Amino acid sequence: MRQNSLHGIRPAGRGRVPRTGGAMVLAGVLAVFGMSARGTQSAFVRVNQLGYEASCDGRAYLMATGAESGAIFHVLNAKGVSEFSSPIGAKLGVWGKFNVYALDFQVADTGVFTMDVNGPMPATSPSFRIGSPEQLYSQGLANALNFYENERDGQQFIRTPLRTAAGHLNDRHAAVFGSPQFDGNDNILGDLQPVGGAIDASGGWWDAGDYLKFVETHSYTVALMLAGVRDFPAQMGAASGSLDFTNEAKFGLQWLNKMWNDDTQSLYYQVGIGTDFANNPNLLSDHDLWRLPQVDDTLGGTDPTLRYVRNRPVFAAGPAGSKISPNLAGRLTADFAECSQVFRGTQRDFADDCLVAAEHVFALADTAPTGDLLTTAPFDFYGET
Repeated sequence: MRQNSLHGIRPAGRGRVPRTGGAMVLAGVLAVFGMSARGTQSAFVRVNQLGYEASCDGRAYLMATGAESGAIFHVLNAKGVSEFSSPIGAKLGVWGKFNVYALDFQVADTGVFTMDVNGPMPATSPSFRIGSPEQLYSQGLANALNFYENERDGQQFIRTPLRTAAGHLNDRHAAVFGSPQFDGNDNILGDLQPVGGAIDASGGWWDAGDYLKFVETHSYTVALMLAGVRDFPAQMGAASGSLDFTNEAKFGLQWLNKMWNDDTQSLYYQVGIGTDFANNPNLLSDHDLWRLPQVDDTLGGTDPTLRYVRNRPVFAAGPAGSKISPNLAGRLTADFAECSQVFRGTQRDFADDCLVAAEHVFALADTAPTGDLLTTAPFDFYGET
C-alpha cells in the first residue's frame, strides 16, 4: 500500500471485483434481518424494504440452514395481533447453505407489521409497511430522483448540500482511445492507444461509488426512467409534481447523444479508467483516490501520474459504422425509441432525432457476437452474457 500525502491512501489493488451500479437504485431492494439459532443452525426472513400493497398478494422468504418441516408463520400488526397465518410454502431451492421457502400472504389492513416463523428454527422479520402504492413508493421515488440529481457530472450539476461545484469540465474535450487490454488482475497492458480526435463527453451521471461513466449502466437507467415517465405519468411524469423524472431522463439522454455520434455512426462506451497499469503502477486511476469531483480537472497540477484523472480517456466501441455489441445496441435503441415517445408531444425535433438514432443503432446491432460482449473496461466491472 502506498501513502501519498496529496492524494491519501492508495489501495493495494482491485483484482477482479464485480461492481454494483448506480443504475440499480431504481430497482426493488430486499433486506435480510431477523435471526435465531439452535446450535449452529440459523434462519432468516427476507422482506421487501419498501413494503407490500394492502389486499394484494405479497411474498417474503424464509432462509434456513436446516429443514423447516411443519413451520407456520404469522403476520403480526403493531399490537402483536396476528392478521394472517399459514404453513410455510414449499421449498423453492437452495441459496448457498440456505434452504429457501416462500412465505405468501395477503393483509387488508395498513400499518407496520412483522412476520414470525414458528418451527424447527424460528425467525422474526424486521418491521415492514403494508399500505397503498402512494404510501409505499413515493419516498423511494423521491430518494431515487435525489440520488441521480446529485450524481450529475458536468456544467449542469444541481447545487445541493452534497454538490457545490461542477465536476469534470475537461470531459468537454476528451481524447478518444481504443479499448485497452487487461491482464488476469484487470491491470491495463501497455499504454492507451489513441485512435484520433476528441469528443465532448461531459455530462451524464457517475457510476456507483466512483466518477467513471459507462454507457452500459447509463443506458439501463435512462430506459427505466423513460418507461416510468411514459407508463406512470402520475407517479414519475408531469402529473407527479416533485417526483417528475422527465428532466432527469432528458439529462441522461443528452449524454447518450454525445456518446453515440449519429452523423459518423460512432459509439463511445466509457469515460475514465478505474484500474492500474501493469507496466506503470505509479500511473493513477479513478479508483486510487478519494476526492471531490470538482478537483479532478486540476488535480496535481502537471503531475504525470495523474494525467488520466485530470484528462479522462474516452473509449471507442470500434471504428465508425462498425457493428455494436447487442447488449448496448438493444438498450440504446430502447432509450432513443422511448425518447421519441415521451417527448413527441412537447419537443418534436428532439423526439425526431431520437427516433432516427434508434433506427441507426438498431441497424448496426451485432446479432452474431463472438467472445465477451462489450460492457465496460474491464469487462468484469459489469459482465453480461
